[in-house]
Formats: sequence, structure tokens, C-alpha cells
Amino acid sequence: MIFDELSERCDIIEACYEFLLAYAAKGVPGDQGMGPLREYLRGAVKALTGLGARYRSAVEQEAFESPDRYAPFLEVVERDASDSIAAIELVLAQPTISSQVIDNLNASIHFRALLTDLFLIDEVFKLQRKLRAPAEAGS
Repeated sequence: MIFDELSERCDIIEACYEFLLAYAAKGVPGDQGMGPLREYLRGAVKALTGLGARYRSAVEQEAFESPDRYAPFLEVVERDASDSIAAIELVLAQPTISSQVIDNLNASIHFRALLTDLFLIDEVFKLQRKLRAPAEAGS
């Protein structure tokens, strides 16, 4: 189900952010290209890729009322996801990733905006599903 996929993607992105917060707090000079840091970052890139399109598919598949009202916000999600991917890819391109670099990534307005976008759309989707559940149960 598309909602499960979206939830899984959001969980991956959120887990990455939480890992990054802990990594930034360690004050390490660099990862030397090893360890789970790069795995979390690559996982986030994969989860972010095409995210806006998947949300649009969910709106269409579930026939949400007033789907045109979702489109502008989903463009924002797509843009913030793309900007976050660019920032993460820049970090991944470094031979060593320090806590300071990760702290700056965490502070990036793009990444923070993306997280806020996801929290908002997740709540909206939960509300839509809740509103639809009684109607579907009565059918």
C-alpha cells in the first residue's frame, strides 16, 4: 500500500536525522569513509528520491477531496527533498565527514524545512485516512 511505503520513507529520513544529531554531538573529526553514517545518508537519499511524486500518487489513488489543493504543497515537498538530496550528496562526496559538517547539514534550512513538510503532510494524510475509514466501513 502506498501509505505504508510513504510511512517507511519518512521513518528512514527521520532515523537518519536522529542519527545525524547524535553524530554531530560526538565532536569527531571525521568518519574516514566507514561506519553507519554514510549508510544513513545514502538511505535518506534513496527515501527522498521521487518522494513528491509518490505523495501525488497517493492523493490520486485515494481520490482525496480537492486534490488540486495538495499540488502546490507537494511541489514544495519535492523541491525541499531535491534541495536536501543536493546537500546530502555534497556531504557524501567528502572523503571524511566531521561532526561539524553534519552539524551544518542538520542546521540546513532545506533539511529542516523538509522534515517539517513531512510532519505536516503525514498528519494531513492520517486525518484523511481517519475521515475516510467510517465511510469505507459503512460501504
